[in-house]
Amino acid sequence: MHLENIKKVHCVGIGGIGISAIARLFVDRGATVSGSDMNGSPVTEGLRDIGVTVHIGHDTENLPEETDLVVHTIAVPADNPEIIAAKKAGIQVLTYPEMLGLLSKNMYTVAVSGTHGKTTTTAMLAEILIASGKNPTVIVGSLLHKQKSNFIAGDGDILIVEACEYRRSFLNLHPNILVITNIDADHLDYFKDISDIQNAFSELAGQVADDGFVVCDPEAPNLLPVIDGTGASIVDFADISIEVELEVPGEHNRQNARAAMAAAEKLDVSLDESIQSIQTFSGTWRRAQKKGKLESGALIYDDYGHHPTEVRSTLAGFHDRFPDRKLVVAFQPHLYSRTREFMDEFSESFDDADQVILLPIYAARELPDPEVSSDLLANRMAGRDVSVQMAADFDDARRKIMELADENTLILTQGAGDVYKIADNLLNT
Repeated sequence: MHLENIKKVHCVGIGGIGISAIARLFVDRGATVSGSDMNGSPVTEGLRDIGVTVHIGHDTENLPEETDLVVHTIAVPADNPEIIAAKKAGIQVLTYPEMLGLLSKNMYTVAVSGTHGKTTTTAMLAEILIASGKNPTVIVGSLLHKQKSNFIAGDGDILIVEACEYRRSFLNLHPNILVITNIDADHLDYFKDISDIQNAFSELAGQVADDGFVVCDPEAPNLLPVIDGTGASIVDFADISIEVELEVPGEHNRQNARAAMAAAEKLDVSLDESIQSIQTFSGTWRRAQKKGKLESGALIYDDYGHHPTEVRSTLAGFHDRFPDRKLVVAFQPHLYSRTREFMDEFSESFDDADQVILLPIYAARELPDPEVSSDLLANRMAGRDVSVQMAADFDDARRKIMELADENTLILTQGAGDVYKIADNLLNT
């Protein structure tokens, strides 16, 4: 398939942070782009602003005539009516990972992988390379602050792409440089165990050419079996020293910065140049993002963290950066399976908070599981040095937050679902 010949593209699941970047890519190439999703969001509104036709709900009538290509997120089921209609009409249908693979084949690809931190690391690396004049094409799983987009159209041959491990999606890529931020147990609704996860990363590392690089911390947990046997050169990002304070808080973000700088060095960007970019990096949408301040003086932040390791690292970062503020966290667990698998770990991950408000589980792609609930998590947290409340819904959570908010409070909405709407509502009322 020659992408330059694609004139009309339809994206199923267009509100997804990955698939929406593909929509933007084709708009930039002059194609007519349409798409559909079950719900509207800031992402779909941003696409409408650049001329994309977005349908809410899935229907065969959404598929335009003479469509050249349909791209869909892997979260969309196979019985989606638009995908079925496209295949019946003989239209080329690709998943989002397959689309990334096509792009990767023809570009010098830097794939940023890892259980945690890959979005921030991808964004950091993008900022470094843009500032150094490398003009990369960038696809990232969040919205970059400066560009207000998850896609940057470069004019060179460098592709920086966030590489997701879920369902082994990243194996579609052809990396010249592979960054592995870390490896931890996650997505256990798909992977059998940590060994299965390691096997997936090992296969990806094996796809790096012998003249390429794998950027990682070989001494980090679970890493050594992954890189053992790869023919690529190993670059240890733990060797890089960062002497400046970053705008994004936490030691985990310093690790992300080291990984980005090590990758940039292999693209002929000096550490001094990287430092200049890194020290002003202010994060991305929904990654420890500062949203504003209430009239009471309480600060409001929002974060995508949905794994115990991410929660613990983010809260530790806020605790260190704002030691005199009371930390109030409104947490929305993401997926019944993840909550079940990590119930004990979640119960221990909020120790740096002063008050936790637990919301009902965000089901996403899963059916409800009556044996798993936020109430069960609250019971597991009993006895720890943090106060826990249950909230029935967003309105209830907002009321509870307002009762706690004063000039010495930092409010954090956290989770991979739609919990960010609470932060938006607090600031708009």
